[in-house]
Amino acid sequence: MIRAVIFDLDGTLLDREVSLNKFVVDQYERCNQAFIHINKNTYIDRFIELDARGYVWKDKVYQQLIDEFLIEELTWKELLDDYIHHFPFHCTPFDNAENTLQQLSKDNLSLGMITNGLEVFQMNNLKALGIGHFFQSILVSEREGIKKPNPEIFRRSAEFLQVSMKECLFVGDHPENDVTAAKAVGMTTVWKKDSYWDEVDADIIIEDLGCLPAIVKYINEKEGRYHGY
Repeated sequence: MIRAVIFDLDGTLLDREVSLNKFVVDQYERCNQAFIHINKNTYIDRFIELDARGYVWKDKVYQQLIDEFLIEELTWKELLDDYIHHFPFHCTPFDNAENTLQQLSKDNLSLGMITNGLEVFQMNNLKALGIGHFFQSILVSEREGIKKPNPEIFRRSAEFLQVSMKECLFVGDHPENDVTAAKAVGMTTVWKKDSYWDEVDADIIIEDLGCLPAIVKYINEKEGRYHGY
């Protein structure tokens, strides 16, 4: 019986690729005097390449950009501060994110989130999406002192939600940090499909968040029939 649904944030509820592209374009245009000698598309493409899908923190990204493009009017710290402040303004959810969370809540499911990252930054992004109120538990790796794929952060989430591991459905986009890690502690896993990855050993694969309420209902009805025999 599924009693709780736990989500990853980036790449699962937050469309990070779209959000990042919007931000980088905006930063380039706002800081045009510092970047005037750099082709816009060249800057954007290099930023996204160095970002490595969010797995390289922006201090390293901006230091590299300043060295490569000989940026003199702004320091990497100023650019990093600009990123931290302005990125939330560009946060874009995946289709049906809010509707899905609303329906799951109506179905009396507890909702949790586990996200790697810096607490203030991730909480600002969540606030920008306007969906934080749906969650009974939000664990951010910086605050918790552990991060995915450490099994302890998954156990901690289940404990906060007062459910067992087997009563949790975990939804994420990363094959190892989300799917493999959640499955290892006994959770049912849903992979939010990402074309960057080829094969993922998840229990369920989805492209649209909107199908999650029906998936939970199917699992629970199937288990109910099984226990009725």
